[in-house]
Amino acid sequence: MQTGSSLGPTPTGQKVSRASLILALYGGLAAVAVLIGALRGDPDIYRLPNSTPLRLVLSPIVGVAAGLVVVFLTRLAVHRFEWARQLHRSFRGLLGTLHVRDIFILAVASSVGEELLFRGALLPWIGLWGSTVIFALLHIGPGLRYLPWTASAFVIGLIFGVMHKELGDLGGPIAAHFTINFLNLGYIVRVELPEP
Repeated sequence: MQTGSSLGPTPTGQKVSRASLILALYGGLAAVAVLIGALRGDPDIYRLPNSTPLRLVLSPIVGVAAGLVVVFLTRLAVHRFEWARQLHRSFRGLLGTLHVRDIFILAVASSVGEELLFRGALLPWIGLWGSTVIFALLHIGPGLRYLPWTASAFVIGLIFGVMHKELGDLGGPIAAHFTINFLNLGYIVRVELPEP
């Protein structure tokens, strides 16, 4: 006879399942990126021809700094504008409970998978504007209240694209993307805003 504790998934099983789903999704994006690079005849989608050893070191530092600026602007918007607070509350409802480990996995997987695809594989192939539009379209939420997120993804996609072209590798965009996702997801999950 089964006891009640053996029925259904355990909380640990749910966390592993969520992490596995995240890794599979963004791992798939990375695999598509590598495939596109190989089909283009450029298997090194991480670096551009203008990359130098100094830039490889400098790039992640610039990326973290850019990410911190975006995080600051996000917090400022939440503090000053109701549309940003509404977006915060909507994301909080969508995300549910996330632990630091889940946030870390999501931030790493999304930053690496998306940057390999959009900046590493697509930008050299379809250009800055085309890759940025596709990146923004990936960030369409379920409802009009998510339009500021889509618009900000477009602007940030342009910044990441310029960063990639100027620095010569994906270190900056990946570091910026990780910084934004890790700090903003943590803030959304941790801070409950009152209803207007």
